[in-house]
Amino acid sequence: MMRVVETISQVRDWVAETRAAGARVALVPTMGALHAGHLALVERAGAVADVTIVSIFVNPLQFGPGEDLERYPRMLDADLRTLAPFPVSAVFAPSVEDLYPVRSHPADESPSGGRGTRVTAGHVATLFEGATRPGHFDGVLTVVSKLLNIVRPDVVLFGQKDAQQVFLVKRMMADLNVPVTVEVVPIVREDGGLALSSRNRYLSAQQKQSAVALSASLAAAAASAPAGRDEALAAAQQVLGAAPAVRLDYFAIVDPDTFLPVAADHRGLALAVLAAYVGTTRLIDNRLITLG
Repeated sequence: MMRVVETISQVRDWVAETRAAGARVALVPTMGALHAGHLALVERAGAVADVTIVSIFVNPLQFGPGEDLERYPRMLDADLRTLAPFPVSAVFAPSVEDLYPVRSHPADESPSGGRGTRVTAGHVATLFEGATRPGHFDGVLTVVSKLLNIVRPDVVLFGQKDAQQVFLVKRMMADLNVPVTVEVVPIVREDGGLALSSRNRYLSAQQKQSAVALSASLAAAAASAPAGRDEALAAAQQVLGAAPAVRLDYFAIVDPDTFLPVAADHRGLALAVLAAYVGTTRLIDNRLITLG
């Protein structure tokens, strides 16, 4: 039976009991508003571990000024119903105060309102998503490091949709010698190709149709990739340019090993990444391609 734990001490006690029984533990970190993409992570967790714990926590550190922290959906009861048919042993749903305790001295508060120590994500975190959302990845890595230290799982699972986040989490874990296996689960898409996201609920039916241009541009880049980087970029831009309801933030082709833009003469595997606004909703997507 799935249990809900709300404090750090409770989840640590639960994990200790589970480990004492010899179980392998998987952690699926989420911000809730669960959809089929999250459930793909849960299903994969069940295949690689004996017990699965899903964390549900809307992390304030990864939202910048003017972003949708306040309107981000918080629907714990619905999320628990969504998880009920799946082999989830526990849900960790901490409060902000428990995960980020207020310091006793004002000097411990940063000028930006953050609390205490943060993980710094480095140069790659200032590109692409980080250029539009300064400090976002510092907040992501901080909460991921906290969850890993609290739960101490054997394996942690992330979705490929958040490709830059996955790259930075894996690098942090390698740099800080975190002994946890990372499983990356492929993107789950709607029938038209739109990558599943909690933010898709903000789209009208017409906007969802327009948003299909994101995955279509990635398909165009993949089809033109044998001709080279510039041709792949041009093919993607042509698709996006024909979708006036889509406002492009960035489209880039990066080296999966460094997450830096590839040179014009790059050959072999590469990752096409993009972000765009459909109405006021910002969406991201990505696809592996092979440059010729």
